[in-house]
Amino acid sequence: MKSHIRVMLVEDHPEYREAIELALKKESAMELTSQFGTAERALLSLKDGLPHMQPDVILLDLNLPGMDGLDAIPCFNSALPDTKIIILTQSDREADVLKAITLGASGYLLKSATLKQITEGIRNVYHGGASLDASIAKFILTTLKTKLHKGDTEQMLTDREMEVLTLLAEGLVKKEIAERLSISSTTVVTHVSHIYEKLNVTNAPSAIDKAYRMGIFPTENAD
Repeated sequence: MKSHIRVMLVEDHPEYREAIELALKKESAMELTSQFGTAERALLSLKDGLPHMQPDVILLDLNLPGMDGLDAIPCFNSALPDTKIIILTQSDREADVLKAITLGASGYLLKSATLKQITEGIRNVYHGGASLDASIAKFILTTLKTKLHKGDTEQMLTDREMEVLTLLAEGLVKKEIAERLSISSTTVVTHVSHIYEKLNVTNAPSAIDKAYRMGIFPTENAD
């Protein structure tokens, strides 16, 4: 079994890169294997990189010189289909959040997050979960508007699956959901798998987004 979660950092501010590097050095199960100031250099490095050095998780800034982070997501997904991407940015703009989630980012954290929250986010996405900044999770829940009327979609998810999805949208991880619902973590994993399968998505942010667009989540003003 692999002993370290390999992390690539794509961030153009040296001081912030240094802070992340120091934080990861304190984590025995994580290793910062590479860091780059531009997405182009990061992508170029993958062409000549050894397979065993490929990252498990990429921390990706959005506001980068040259190719921005949003444009880089599909390139990283193509080059590293099994690698998870966490957006780590100052931007909480609606358009950036929605596009990153739509493109398949497994997490969206603001740079105001603590270093502990960032390392926990890395751990969460590596183990198949998601990592959303609390304000981003709230934004997704309260501001996305449904684009489809409710119909048969109401019955797409079971009541328990709806409870699990709602707690995911609040930013809870699987262990916390298990504790909240008084069920085992294994049961939560099973529910999450069924949710992803039914909604045809691969991560929690996409599931939350699609649930809103399909009208599965009630709107704020619903009776």
